[in-house]
Amino acid sequence: MYCNVKVPAVHQVNMEKHSLDCTEDQAWLGEGRSETQLTGDPSGAETNDEDRPAWDSKIQYVLAQVGFSVGLGNVWRFPYLCHQNGGGAFMLLYVFLLLIVGVPLFFMELAAGQSIRQGSIGVWKHISPKLAGIGYSSCLVCFYVALYYNVIIAWSLFYMGNSFQYPLPWQQCPVDVTTNETVKECASSSPTSYFWFRKALNITNSIQESGEFNAIMTGCLLAAWTIVSLAMIKGIKSSAKVMYFSSVFPYVVLFIFLIRGLMLDGAMEGITYMFYPKLEIWGSVQVWRQAATQVFFALGLGYGSVIAYSSYNPVHNNCHRDALMVSGINFMTSVLASLVVFVVLGFRAKNIALRCVAENLGVLNQMSSSGSNQHWWPWFNMTDVTSVSIADYREWYGHYGSMVGPKITDCNLEEEMNEGVEGTGLAFIAFTEVMALFPASPFWSTLFFLMLLNLGLSTMFGTMQGILTPLMDNFSLLGRHRTALTVCSCALGFIIGLLFTQRSGNYFVTMFDDYSATLPLVIVVIFETISVAWVYGTDRFLDDIEVMLKWRPPVVYKYLWKYVCLFAMVGLLAASLLRMVFKTPTYTAWNQSTGSETTLEYPGWALAMIIMLIVFASLPVPFGYIHSIVKNRRARDTPSPEGGDQEMHRERYTKCSSTQQMDSSPHQGHSQEDGVHPRTAFLPVGNEHYQLLPQEEEEEEEELDTGV
Repeated sequence: MYCNVKVPAVHQVNMEKHSLDCTEDQAWLGEGRSETQLTGDPSGAETNDEDRPAWDSKIQYVLAQVGFSVGLGNVWRFPYLCHQNGGGAFMLLYVFLLLIVGVPLFFMELAAGQSIRQGSIGVWKHISPKLAGIGYSSCLVCFYVALYYNVIIAWSLFYMGNSFQYPLPWQQCPVDVTTNETVKECASSSPTSYFWFRKALNITNSIQESGEFNAIMTGCLLAAWTIVSLAMIKGIKSSAKVMYFSSVFPYVVLFIFLIRGLMLDGAMEGITYMFYPKLEIWGSVQVWRQAATQVFFALGLGYGSVIAYSSYNPVHNNCHRDALMVSGINFMTSVLASLVVFVVLGFRAKNIALRCVAENLGVLNQMSSSGSNQHWWPWFNMTDVTSVSIADYREWYGHYGSMVGPKITDCNLEEEMNEGVEGTGLAFIAFTEVMALFPASPFWSTLFFLMLLNLGLSTMFGTMQGILTPLMDNFSLLGRHRTALTVCSCALGFIIGLLFTQRSGNYFVTMFDDYSATLPLVIVVIFETISVAWVYGTDRFLDDIEVMLKWRPPVVYKYLWKYVCLFAMVGLLAASLLRMVFKTPTYTAWNQSTGSETTLEYPGWALAMIIMLIVFASLPVPFGYIHSIVKNRRARDTPSPEGGDQEMHRERYTKCSSTQQMDSSPHQGHSQEDGVHPRTAFLPVGNEHYQLLPQEEEEEEEELDTGV
């Protein structure tokens, strides 16, 4: 093969383009890649495109990408951030960061996977063997996420199973049979909090008290891993069929809940609190960090799942349109979920506030019946509770609250809106409380947790694909035993996941969610951006995308990849590290005696575990670089009979520019007739290319003719 480029792809490139960048600045990466291209990959990492699975239709692929990117974070993380950080102002900030950071990086991963048709390991290894560690780090982080994400699916299974009874088991506090009184822990908190912490988790008071295994949750976790294993066992052929339901069903439920929620008293108050703009938050570094983190995780950047899914696409698929479409759907889903969350929370908060007003008016009525008559007496009718609005009561309390004594309390609707809005507290405490207030509550509860189950599963499929696809692409033995690899991976995930089914397991879920993925993923994406923008080169990258898409993306992507995205990711990493250093990591624990949540600092061994998780997930990047250097040095220092021939063979080639590649088309046609099928992917097009030195051309042609 005279020049390692496929002819049809080259002819589509404009003749005026600059020659490929072959400067010495990239020789440390280019040399290793060139040898691989000339001699082939001895490990067999390169897969045959003809044998590679493919999506049955474009709709399958879109559903898979949307299902992976739209997850539980859209339902319980985005609404919380939106409300806590300025409502509509946070949304504008989120859209801004989505456009200048999220979409470009998402497009970059889609284009890389689709062009090279490899998983995350193969993509970065294709640029240079020294970068293979980026893909291994992605796989490790995916495994971390899969471990605790499936626990959340197990919780959803548990609650869905308990929804088939009336009244719902978390609707009222149980009675202690020994004292015939309400259980103290439940009376001090609420029925939903008691059911979550005591019945579902049977949680300990701190992470240092491990406790025995929770048998029911262990069974639910086994069921969750079994579902994932069965859905993934045939690769995308089986998981794509499940996606038709798991990706679409949550939208049906969200629209049903939105319509039902808008009919509730308090719905408009919830929406008002959600969208009320507080533009002053734009001056807070913490808010920018949270918005960037949400953009980062909402699109699933760095996991390798985006690359894995796009690698099963046709080469000429319009991945730019896909990037815009999936990002837009993701954002609109977050807005839809936020509307649902806040109409429901508005209803819940107003019920609690009205109950508070009724209780306080009852105390005032008792005081009036005892003959008390003060100048601060309310001007509204205390005997008709329904006629007193929350606004009237708060206006009176604002004037005279300091005079009425401790028995009379404020009834703040906004404080109730903030209660239990974030994370698992939203799904398993706040929402369950609202479900109990609905007519036909078992139906609504089952529908809600079935939605959570499907949201979790669709994201889980993408996460597992980010693990399995790179391994099967890079190791031919694993690729030949897909079923065994899938089952063994799920079995290993279940065994390690037993850590989360202890009574203290919820604390470890929080630890993994907060720390095991955040920093390693940001580091992975930083190296991805450096690899494409600075090692490979944005001009060459855009050239190759043009070959693939048959049109050139806007030049603005060049500057976004090289500067904006990279600086944004470095800034996010620095902000996250500084926050960890200056603010001691804490977690929220449940105190059984007081029936309330408390904030505790992680013990020393837990901090060491957090550091180990972060370091272990980041180590493959430098290790891959060092391993490649050592391997190349050993190959140079170890003389072998074949080594001399390879060096002589290599010396007979010289680098060729893109213009010279145009002239080599006759030779390319000859090589294709001999059965050589160069990739149409962008990376081989952009790496070092070689042509025969003139004095060797005749000899090489004779070798080709004889089949040598």
